[in-house]
Amino acid sequence: MQPRDPHEAHRVATPLELFFDLVFVVAIASAAAQWHHGLAEGHLGDLVNFVMVFFAIWWAWMNYTWFASSYDCDDVAYRLLTFTIMAGSLMLAAGIPDLFATGQSGLVVGGYAMMRFAMVAMWLRAAAGHPEGRRTALTYAAGISIVQVLWIARLLLEGHTALLVSFFALVVLELLVPIVAERNGITPFHPHHIAERYALLTIIVLGEVILASVQAVQGALQQGAEAGLLAIVVGGLLIVFSMWWLYFKREHATLFEGSIRSTFVTGYGHYLVFASVAATGAALAAAVDLVQGEAHTTARVIGLALTGAVAVYVWCLTAMHAMAGAPVAETRVGVAVGLVVLAVAAVAPPIGVTVLVTGCVLAVAVAQHVWATREAA
Repeated sequence: MQPRDPHEAHRVATPLELFFDLVFVVAIASAAAQWHHGLAEGHLGDLVNFVMVFFAIWWAWMNYTWFASSYDCDDVAYRLLTFTIMAGSLMLAAGIPDLFATGQSGLVVGGYAMMRFAMVAMWLRAAAGHPEGRRTALTYAAGISIVQVLWIARLLLEGHTALLVSFFALVVLELLVPIVAERNGITPFHPHHIAERYALLTIIVLGEVILASVQAVQGALQQGAEAGLLAIVVGGLLIVFSMWWLYFKREHATLFEGSIRSTFVTGYGHYLVFASVAATGAALAAAVDLVQGEAHTTARVIGLALTGAVAVYVWCLTAMHAMAGAPVAETRVGVAVGLVVLAVAAVAPPIGVTVLVTGCVLAVAVAQHVWATREAA
């Protein structure tokens, strides 16, 4: 297993990587669906479960993606190990309802372990085939193995506090593994390939928001042109279209070409980007339930869940774009957008109004960017 050229021309995502993303979106959809149902029932504690399980999904996806950018050799062993990770993702997805119900799931941990130990095998292959990067690869293999054993041992814990504290402690250890490993030598990742991989997953996760909009359309067709549902349809589409535009208004590859600090901040920061998009879709679906009389919570709760997710998304992108040299005025607009949508939900108007106004605010932010770009040109 030889390293890839980090300056390879025309490097793009492979069919295997696209297949990999397709499988992982099943787990993402399952996590979003559970948060949707928990939110609609007023079980706000399920947000913690969503945060936890989404970390497992994202972290497994991200580790494989960065490894593939550096060492994808596309031989039989590589493909089989990739399929093993994909199978682990499906196993994890199958256990997500269990985790939301009880706070623990052997199936989720088993699926996660399958993915992580497959990555250990990947790194051991890299260590054998790339002497210059052997120390880095072995550090990854050892770090992943140690932390994974601790995740398995966590199954022995009981009690909400113990589970919560241990989760965040292990998350810190997971995040430290690449930071420590890369000090031994930077893996030869391809910045533009990584940026494309992140962009592709963003598009896939935006499908969760599209799905919620489709559900609103179906509800409108079944119940007639009810104003609340129509507002959710229009607002939901404005939200998803604006989210797409705001993400792709700048080239993210420059953030991966800069310092190691900006690379880690951007790479890790995308957890909040992906999770907030999925949470936006879940909140829109809960909004549809509320209008149809199938939810057991208030418009304010669902509105704050929606606008909170949107605000996190906008603020994360704003911070990343600021690191890439975005104008100060653009940064101020991003901060203001998040504050405005949160203020709208806090007033607690009908949920359709919250969705529609949120969509309009995002659309105005897009229009301001287009106008500012033309003025600068």
